[in-house]
Amino acid sequence: MARILLLSNGHGEDLSGALLAQELQQQGHNVQALPLVGLGSAYQKAGVPLLGRSHEFSTGGIGYTSLRGRLTEIAQGQVLYLLRRLMRLMRYRRRFDLILVVGDVIPVIAAWLSQRPVATYLVAYSSHYEGRLRLPWPCAALLKNQRFKAVYSRDQCTAEDLSRQLQRPVTFLGNPFMDSVLTAATPPPSSTPRIGLLPGSRRPELEQNLQLLLRLIELLPSTVRCNVDLALVPSLDDDSLRRLSERCGWHLKNSVLQREGARGINVRRGAFRAVLQHSDLVIGMAGTAIEQAVGLAKPVLQLPGQGPQFTAAFAEAQRRLLGPTVFCAHGESGSHEALKGTAELAMALLERARRDPDLQQQCREEAKWRLGEAGGGLRMAAAICSLLA
Repeated sequence: MARILLLSNGHGEDLSGALLAQELQQQGHNVQALPLVGLGSAYQKAGVPLLGRSHEFSTGGIGYTSLRGRLTEIAQGQVLYLLRRLMRLMRYRRRFDLILVVGDVIPVIAAWLSQRPVATYLVAYSSHYEGRLRLPWPCAALLKNQRFKAVYSRDQCTAEDLSRQLQRPVTFLGNPFMDSVLTAATPPPSSTPRIGLLPGSRRPELEQNLQLLLRLIELLPSTVRCNVDLALVPSLDDDSLRRLSERCGWHLKNSVLQREGARGINVRRGAFRAVLQHSDLVIGMAGTAIEQAVGLAKPVLQLPGQGPQFTAAFAEAQRRLLGPTVFCAHGESGSHEALKGTAELAMALLERARRDPDLQQQCREEAKWRLGEAGGGLRMAAAICSLLA
């Protein structure tokens, strides 16, 4: 069987890469991963061995979204870290029969430099942003190279667009990161409406986002009956959560955040999929998690923060990517105007999510068009295996 190396550069990309790696391992292939940023935790959880030790940075690999983020990456040594990752790739490249890229231009360049056969899943790019995808230089030229054996896109619109631009087949087979939520059994609807809160996963942005979400929940009218669930990553433990919430006037007791005059928030750890499945409305400050919510045909309400990732600019781009079932209130990020508008919009959407058949149908259509159906990982792994035959 073949020896395959996964190259990815980001939290969401690592998740997709890990899911693809598991499918390829089940086909009998020897798979390793080289995450270009971050710890590669998704690979480690999936039992996929890493090529060398990894390191986490506070920007989570998305410092390019702002000048502040770029300067932070330079100060923390992330640029030098990336260069060392590339040197490791060059050192061990001949061990592998195929390089599998999951990400954007950086791993594409790295794979081209390796001079090995390459398959590419362009999960970071979509034609939904502008109508016509403008790949950053030199991505388009490299993808036309004969060493790039196959190119897979994240949606059908992009597949059609890039097939014309690159003058080669670009295929949409679905998104592996959707498989874990789409293949789970859908729970029966609850008699009580539920709101799911997704504050993101990167620290310290996670703490900043969570404080905004707490301020938002304080503004929800107590007369409206609903449950609120917070999907929280393990890296923010109870002690850290307790200190943060107390600074905001909240208290943690028996896995519930409480504040006088406000509805309680159920803290759910290790239950991200369940929170998504049970929610009638998702309020989010995240990247891949919001995409998964849209893929589950859930209406999404954004709450832009201060970044480095989930800023107003990022949120606006996300709406172009994911379509009209992603909503956002007006106002400057973090302002009382924006929070009040978000609270009002949340109540309106919660009602529509349960009673408006037109919105429900629109959510289902956008889910299929923009994220695809379940089984994307299996279909992509089978296509990659055919390249190795």
